[in-house]
Amino acid sequence: MRILAIVVLVAFMALPAAADEPTVKLKPGSGLDKVEANCGACHSLVYIQMNSPFLNAAGWNAEVTKMIKAFGAPISDADAKDIAAYLAANYGT
Repeated sequence: MRILAIVVLVAFMALPAAADEPTVKLKPGSGLDKVEANCGACHSLVYIQMNSPFLNAAGWNAEVTKMIKAFGAPISDADAKDIAAYLAANYGT
């Protein structure tokens, strides 16, 4: 029972942090819909803007692959290719 109370308390403490998340407007382009649907389902899209100064096309491809293989993101091969292409074209170095 004590563990449940701690879990609930931690969850309530995290709510204000989630409420402060900024609205992220990514650059328009082919594949944006797939980025928003697939990437935004698990994490904030602000990570794309934060990482853009550091990643080239190979880096974005590796990030998409990592999300699928290491974190189990349910992204099809076709969508993964489109997502990586969008990120490289719009947020690559």
